[in-house]
Amino acid sequence: MPLLRSPRSAADILAPLPPPQTHYSFFPKSLSTGPPPQGPFTIDLSALKREFLQLQAKAHPDLHPQEHKKRAEATSARINEAYKTLQSPLLRAQYLLSQRGIETAEDETAKVDDPELLMEVLEAREQIEEAESEEDLVGMKDENEVRIRESIKTLEQAFAEDDVELAKSETVKLRYWMNISESIANWEKGKPVVLEH
Repeated sequence: MPLLRSPRSAADILAPLPPPQTHYSFFPKSLSTGPPPQGPFTIDLSALKREFLQLQAKAHPDLHPQEHKKRAEATSARINEAYKTLQSPLLRAQYLLSQRGIETAEDETAKVDDPELLMEVLEAREQIEEAESEEDLVGMKDENEVRIRESIKTLEQAFAEDDVELAKSETVKLRYWMNISESIANWEKGKPVVLEH
């Protein structure tokens, strides 16, 4: 007579899996090569979004029994955080650097000692403050979008080559460009411009 195996208990089936080690680990389909330098810095955002929605559909707390809601909420929150971080080039770069022990997100010392950059930023701030209409900012917006694309291209190269110093300085630059972009988007006549760095 064959041995009957006891079915796995519900606790075994619902036992938590080990948590992913990085934000990239949540998305094995769209980020199969992992973080740079193995994988590219640039991400297919539509593939990432599809996988995110699939993960959220499975992890949504309302789909789990009451005794597993807290774990589902925690998993859902981690998936949301990973997605939010990875979909933004700036947050992604800051995250990748933080994984190497380099903080650029909140670190006030992570500023650029580049007088030309600082002059560009101050001029941009002044131009935004002095604008009389949104039309006055169209050229500046286009210019800034070029800067952002160039910074992202430099970050792609820096992370591919594992050049942490270049990645750090370019991440700080990108933070300035993104702040300028945000200031342009939120422009109001006569409103002072505060560019965080």
